[in-house]
Amino acid sequence: MDSEALKKYSALHPKPPGLTLQYGTAGFRTKAEQLDHVMFRMGLLAVLRSKAVVSTIGVMVTASHNPEEDNGVKLVDPLGEMLHPSWEEYATQLANAEEQELQKIIIDICQKAAVNQHKDALVFIGRDTRPSSEKLSQSVIDGISVLGGQYHDYGLVTTPQLHYMVCCQNTQGQYGKATLEGYYEKLSKAFTELIKQSPSAGESQRHLKIDCANGIGALKLSEMEPYFPKEVIIHLFNDGTKEKLNHLCGADFVKVHQKPPRGLDMKPNERCCSFDGDADRIVYYYKDATGHFHLIDGDKIATLISIFLKELLAKVGQTLNMAVVQTAYANGSSTRYLEETLKVPVHCVKTGVKHLHHKAQEFDVGVYFEANGHGTVLFSKAAETKIRQLAKEGKDDEKREAAKVLENMIDLINQTVGDAISDMLVIEAILALKGLTVQQWDAIYTDLPNRLLKVQVADRRVIVTTDAERCVVTPPGLQEKIDALVKKYKLSRAFVRPSGTEDVVRIYAEADTQENADVLAHEVSLAVYHLAGGKGAPPQP
Repeated sequence: MDSEALKKYSALHPKPPGLTLQYGTAGFRTKAEQLDHVMFRMGLLAVLRSKAVVSTIGVMVTASHNPEEDNGVKLVDPLGEMLHPSWEEYATQLANAEEQELQKIIIDICQKAAVNQHKDALVFIGRDTRPSSEKLSQSVIDGISVLGGQYHDYGLVTTPQLHYMVCCQNTQGQYGKATLEGYYEKLSKAFTELIKQSPSAGESQRHLKIDCANGIGALKLSEMEPYFPKEVIIHLFNDGTKEKLNHLCGADFVKVHQKPPRGLDMKPNERCCSFDGDADRIVYYYKDATGHFHLIDGDKIATLISIFLKELLAKVGQTLNMAVVQTAYANGSSTRYLEETLKVPVHCVKTGVKHLHHKAQEFDVGVYFEANGHGTVLFSKAAETKIRQLAKEGKDDEKREAAKVLENMIDLINQTVGDAISDMLVIEAILALKGLTVQQWDAIYTDLPNRLLKVQVADRRVIVTTDAERCVVTPPGLQEKIDALVKKYKLSRAFVRPSGTEDVVRIYAEADTQENADVLAHEVSLAVYHLAGGKGAPPQP
């Protein structure tokens, strides 16, 4: 390590005095002007991680669904998964180190993580469309270069595309070609094969309106459009040419406000969907004939995919186990439908994609989605091998055809991470193959009315939860209070959990009517305010 070069470059990317940041589920995220030193240091860390695991590592510059003036950075591990938890700790230490401690902390990390300094390092870099992203990714490159790492800059890509490239590179091309063309070709080939099998193939055009959150999704969908089969027509809105990223649009806005995005005009019963700012989440929606807005969120997406995969697995006749992984935020109706009607096991885990992904890896077929529209499907190596073998050599025609559909599904799904483009194509293929309208999909089950609230507290750490965040351990008395409140309403449940990023406690309540859900959420928020050190005025109904 050239300590003079490190000193010199580090001084060009100074840390603002008194700023401390925490590497969370979404990496680092804050105002863009505070991130220059973090980007430089994540370039350093990516090189160390690459040497430690002797693989290519990804660095994505994005703040996803945050406002345009924010930015952020996350590291991508060798198989396209999120950074290993032990290294999140190193990331936090490195980001918060004072200039003069930088070299010592790097040496520390090398010792603790057994980093062989003599190994080569390769880092893939991607960025979203924020005005600040280009300059910040240059800071990442400075960090990589100081420690003698090699890099490939993919420029503007969606977050899932970078995850995909990293996985392709580290599987020596087994997962696919580590280029954008490779991504477009693999997905569109699988999608075209699936659409061919649909009852109305070739006759009718399928129209879909897409709100791209004024982000990267619009650029990449327009690049991919020539690869789509001709009967699929996509209409892009909020493509970033006129408005600000994520402003009154995007998947997060639609899900939170339960209304259509600005800039997309909806006619009754048209299929519409929204991506978020970095295209790793998707939600669908439509307006019925009376003008009423219907949201189809991650829970209903997971249900549609589960219905489809379960039918195919039954046809293939292999004993492959399938499960759905949700968080406590999943609507109670979806859980009930999956368990009782579809007879698919459902597992509940803590909030955060890494927990869902990790749990889904335990099954032959693991479907996971957060209600916010982030999710994917994982297939075990054994399941994938069995399915591909049957598709090639199956004696029974029906089994072989079902295996072929499953094989195309495996190729269409981005198994590294939730991917709005891939998820959209999966949904479009399933709707076409099953001949379902958006209204029929929506009618699979009816969501229980629910309400999300948050209460400001002096210190979010006073709330400790267990049972996948569904039960409060401390402060004492709070869970008993919640239980008593829940008993007052039909089909109701409620839980509270501390935010991962700010001093607020998040509250979720659902019940048989919207009025009851609202009242229950309010009553629980008062209990939190009084028992967990609420700040400011008590919550108002």
